[in-house]
This record gives sequence, C-alpha cells and structure tokens, in this order.
Amino acid sequence: MKQESHYIANTAAEAVWYLYMIRLENNHLYTGITTDIDRRFTEHKSGKGAKYLRGKGKMTLVFTDKIGDHSTALKMEIRIKKMSKSEKERLINGDRNIRDELEHLSTDM
Repeated sequence: MKQESHYIANTAAEAVWYLYMIRLENNHLYTGITTDIDRRFTEHKSGKGAKYLRGKGKMTLVFTDKIGDHSTALKMEIRIKKMSKSEKERLINGDRNIRDELEHLSTDM
C-alpha cells in the first residue's frame, strides 16, 4: 500500500487540512488549503488547479503546515490572504509562527 506523505485521514470527516503557499515566477504568493498537498500542487502545475495560477509560469511550493479541520483551515487561509507580503514572507522564512496565528483564530471567535 502506497503511503501519502501529506494525507493522513481515512474519511472526509477525519480529514486533516493543510495550508500552503506557492511562489510564482513573478514573486507573487498564492495561498490555499487542501487535504493532499502533493496532489494539489500537481494539479496547479498542470493547469487544473486555481484559474489564478494558470499561465503564471514556474511555481514553487514554499510553505506548508498542518492546520487541522476544514473550518479552521478556511479561517486561516482568509487570515493569511489578508496579510501583507512581508508578513507572509516572515511565515515562509520561519520568522513568524503559524501556531500564533492559530491561537489568534481561537480568540477571534
């Protein structure tokens, strides 16, 4: 049986969600969520993912982190998308901790 490196769950109810960021050739950052990072990144590279990424040239997966359930992942995705580019770069470089952002989500609810 082949093991998936980024997919842990057996059913949709148990799915573990991940947040990821892709750096485009023009240095823009795209943020998304998925239950399977390898599959989703392959979809993006083949033009079957988000329309925003089609025709943008070379893509590099620069950040991934396990978030948890779908609801939390959606909230985190929105939070990250609202960040400035420099704040996102701090996450990518490890100068800012995504766990701190998750804690903020808990207090914002």
